[in-house]
Amino acid sequence: MHILIIGAAGMVGRKLTERLAADGAIGGTPITAFTLADMVTPHPPAGFSGTADCVTADLTVSGAATTLLAGKPDVIYHLAAIVSGEAEADFEKGYSVNLDGTRHLLEAIRTSQAGTGWKPRVIFASSIAVFGGDMPDVISDEYFLTPETSYGTQKAICELLLADYSRRGFIDGIGLRLPTVCVRPGKPNRAASGFFSGIIREPLAGQTAILPVSEDVRHWMGSPRATVQFLLHAATLDLSLLKNRRSLTMPGLAVTVGEQIAALERVAGPKVTALIKHEPDPVIAHIVSGWARGFDPSRAEALGFVAERQFDDIIRIHIEDELGGTLPA
Repeated sequence: MHILIIGAAGMVGRKLTERLAADGAIGGTPITAFTLADMVTPHPPAGFSGTADCVTADLTVSGAATTLLAGKPDVIYHLAAIVSGEAEADFEKGYSVNLDGTRHLLEAIRTSQAGTGWKPRVIFASSIAVFGGDMPDVISDEYFLTPETSYGTQKAICELLLADYSRRGFIDGIGLRLPTVCVRPGKPNRAASGFFSGIIREPLAGQTAILPVSEDVRHWMGSPRATVQFLLHAATLDLSLLKNRRSLTMPGLAVTVGEQIAALERVAGPKVTALIKHEPDPVIAHIVSGWARGFDPSRAEALGFVAERQFDDIIRIHIEDELGGTLPA
């Protein structure tokens, strides 16, 4: 099996590659080759005995997608995107990368198929940002898409493209509306949601964290470990079960910032939470105020997708996976 991961140098892409290489197979079929692509050259997975081509690629460039598809990958993970804050700040860049790049990929698949019988599974990383505005506290998969950011609009359009290209038989596609990934390791990115991870990650590392919103802000979150598991499960799922509704909201936890902080104090103590400093940012607060607060993921759960049930567990996962299982002294 040949796996193409677009966005392989990002946090989720790296973790997904490592997990796939460690497993060595998807659904019992051995993985023989990776193509790992990003704007910066990804690193090959350690210990993988098959072929791993690591390339620099920009889907907005003419012909780039066709080049990536030369090996006719069986499974394509499309994770690459300009994140929410950056897409809002740079309108043209957001549409170029998030919408045009996806369209180029889908068109390159379609035009590369002639006479080959090749129809890859395309797993698209969508977002809960496709919902916005005046929403109920709990949103089901039957709720209509109401994005109120450019990023959410771009993801919503891509969900429609994914469904149409699947309907026409060009791809076997599934879109996963991922919860905000928390706790994200590494340095903060330009996502407006970055503080949800920052108020956990930085204090656990002994550093001050800035909280730009009030503690009553509620949001939908899941761990990096759960996110990778969603992506793995999507590769083996019988997609005929989705019928014409090719995108679905992943399980997660509806947690307030105050509940995050309380969980951090239970796990790591008050000296750690004392490192969280309140500095209101009206721009971030405005963006966050238009986001969904909670979901009914029963459709995804019925298909076998699972996530954490307590935020304490998400913090412990970060400690296990990123801090070697112990808190810094």
